[in-house]
Amino acid sequence: MIRPNAKVDVIPALPPALERLRELAYNMYWAWDQDAIELFRRMDRDLWENTSHNPVWMLGLINQRQLQELADDKAFMALLDRVYGQFRGYMDNTADTWYGRTYQDYAAPYIAYFSPEFGLTECLRSYSGGLGVLAGDHVKSASDLGVPLVGVGILYQEGYFHQYLNADGWQQESYPINDFPNLPVTLVRDGEGKPATIRVSLPGRELCAQLWRVQAGRVPVILMDTNLPQNQPYDRDISDRLYGGDRDMRLRQEILLGIGGIRALEVLEMRPVVCHMNEGHSAFLGLERIRVLMKENGLSFREAKEVARAGTVFTVHTPVPAGIERFSFEAMDAYFGGYYNELGLSRDEFLNLGRENVPGQGEMFALSVLAINLSRHANGVAQLHGVVSRRIWQWMFPQLPQHEVPIDAITNGIHVASWISRDMATLFDRYLDPNWRDEPNNSAVWRDAERIPDGELWRTHERRRERLVGLARQRLRAQLEARGAPTSELLNADEVLNPDALTIGFARRFATYKRATLLLRDPDRLKRLLSDPDRPVQFIFAGKAHPQDGAGKDLIRTIVHFASQPEYRHAIVFLENYDMVIARYMVQGCDVWLNTPRRPREASGTSGMKVVYNGGLNASIPDGWWAEAYDPDVGWSIGAGEEYQDANEQDHIESRALYNLLENDIIPMFYNRGRDGLPREWIAKMKNALTMLAPYFNTHRMLHEYTNQFYIPSRDHYRTLTQPDFSRGKALAAWLERVRGAWPNVRVVRVDTPDDMQITVGDEIEIKATVELGALTPDDVDVELYHGPLDTNGDIASGDAIQMQYTGKSEETRYVFATPLKYDTSGARGMAVRVMPDHPDLADPRLTGLVHWAP
Repeated sequence: MIRPNAKVDVIPALPPALERLRELAYNMYWAWDQDAIELFRRMDRDLWENTSHNPVWMLGLINQRQLQELADDKAFMALLDRVYGQFRGYMDNTADTWYGRTYQDYAAPYIAYFSPEFGLTECLRSYSGGLGVLAGDHVKSASDLGVPLVGVGILYQEGYFHQYLNADGWQQESYPINDFPNLPVTLVRDGEGKPATIRVSLPGRELCAQLWRVQAGRVPVILMDTNLPQNQPYDRDISDRLYGGDRDMRLRQEILLGIGGIRALEVLEMRPVVCHMNEGHSAFLGLERIRVLMKENGLSFREAKEVARAGTVFTVHTPVPAGIERFSFEAMDAYFGGYYNELGLSRDEFLNLGRENVPGQGEMFALSVLAINLSRHANGVAQLHGVVSRRIWQWMFPQLPQHEVPIDAITNGIHVASWISRDMATLFDRYLDPNWRDEPNNSAVWRDAERIPDGELWRTHERRRERLVGLARQRLRAQLEARGAPTSELLNADEVLNPDALTIGFARRFATYKRATLLLRDPDRLKRLLSDPDRPVQFIFAGKAHPQDGAGKDLIRTIVHFASQPEYRHAIVFLENYDMVIARYMVQGCDVWLNTPRRPREASGTSGMKVVYNGGLNASIPDGWWAEAYDPDVGWSIGAGEEYQDANEQDHIESRALYNLLENDIIPMFYNRGRDGLPREWIAKMKNALTMLAPYFNTHRMLHEYTNQFYIPSRDHYRTLTQPDFSRGKALAAWLERVRGAWPNVRVVRVDTPDDMQITVGDEIEIKATVELGALTPDDVDVELYHGPLDTNGDIASGDAIQMQYTGKSEETRYVFATPLKYDTSGARGMAVRVMPDHPDLADPRLTGLVHWAP
């Protein structure tokens, strides 16, 4: 290889009339605007496909003659005028967005959303799967709604891997290089025109990263890149691959994301009030915010911690303890030894922030523990996942009942405009309220789905199925050619699948708990389904296994071997290199979306949500989002949500349940046609799914909830503690320190109840509690009566808390609290009294971990 003496970036030369294309190409707005996509496609359809739908690269490749012809084409220029006019109207009108109308204070971004991956569109390969696609959809809805947010992540030189299969069906990985000058990213420059950079201390050296900007509508996404000559080779590789390398590499990536991300925003003069961690990968940002607050404002660690915590949100995505990022204490010493001193903490005090005792591994530093300890709000990504998360993390709050562990749930959604087909969008434009694009969370909009004629809805969906089959044949032929398959197999690829057959899709990460091969457990039964000429059924599989997941790769090979058998070849296809293009075709064209996770290990899942907006139906284990979405009128549930100790027994039972559904419900309903050839019962289910599910499972609704429940309360709390002079933040920290010092002397001395505890429904009784507060006063505590039904063990299974009122002193440091209580239903009930801290500026007393129960 020859080293260059100099480097120059060559940019496209556009005729003046087409210069606006450059501005459009560098704003991801085009990725979810159908007219903008059509504009670029019309420039050169083949080039659009060959560049993976990358308008920046396309502008650099298209020849000057074509560009001039486009500038002279009145129809093209009219489309450009319209698209650019809509784009400028979108960008310039921030006041008339949901956020602008609701909060009237749109300004510079004050919410920073940190994520290790962003799935904005297929040409920018900075995503691996669901976490990144959700982050991309989060950013897009923030843009549409006018939420003042900035994204923070890493710009990967190779991104996630390109998947291909060898002749045996075993997954192989390649890592194509991302050519940044030909991507819709812009190098950020400082006031002197030099690349903007940040520095982070690593053991014995400094890491330097330069900053890039991706503009996603109104929202900037700042990405860091360490592939710089001033870094050591092993540090240049930090931004090489998403989720690549060993544990040391992962720790350096997460230091860059969290600490480097805060410093990147500082360089850009974006000092966020609220920081949102999308998973625990960016948890170190909490430490950096504390360090900056201490250095700039003379705060102690405890003071800075309370202030930083007020403006921090943490979303947890993993439903299993094994998915948590953990590092050894030795690794933390190596990378954070100097940081301990900057924070004014001893080694043990620092490690306690993330300490977790992991079975079989001993004590480790867990990023999720750190994130919970430094956040005002924490949440799971579906209602069932909230329950699972509270169970996982109850050990951090042992004095609280499980349902009170301070982890809420905000169910994921999808960005509708990014995933709906143009055909379906056109149909909705014709029959729904025009606000379906801007207000997909408005249930009144989706009730109009009933007005869509059955025939039009069905024909629209059939067109998308036909296009999916066409893509599958094209991709399968290309896969076989790459493997050197014989001509006979290539010819067969042109005839696989039937554009009129019931098409069932399964596409997701190939992890063992997702059970991609559950369908294959009874080959004879499956063969009967696939060989029925009157009611043909076909399956399309896609998905990647992690490069180090041999068991996941084996699942792929099993499916490929199965599909290669002559009796299945026509009806089962595995599509390689699952990405956003294949995902779009599949969710837009499948009749049924199959999901078979081992409950409760699916956090949320969003691919099935995408199917809903395209007229598809779901058949799934009731896990993740489907546990709250399922209704017999909108799809099918595989089982009733049972959980098993024996995995083989579970697989056996649930595979039989799946076959029963297919044989007795799904296939007969699909082929039950009227005289006009329409499956009326099926279409009714499609419409029910739109009216019942579409208003809820979108990221506009999700962003409303994050903003109303987390962002605005966090912003207000942060400002309360910091303005004008941090006095309330300091006072809160001092009060907490005083309470913690006095807490060992706090106890419930006595609980007084009526002598006769057999009461009638509707009767009111009074409960009194005498509490020893030591050096505290009644203003420092909240005394509650916790009551509810008793389980078979005599414990309160799931109770409610009533605040007891202070009624007076009984002795010098003892105080009496009382509350009335009555029951509206009969049965065995229990009650218990507890004491927790209380302060006007304390966001949530549960986060203190201080609780005393009556003995």
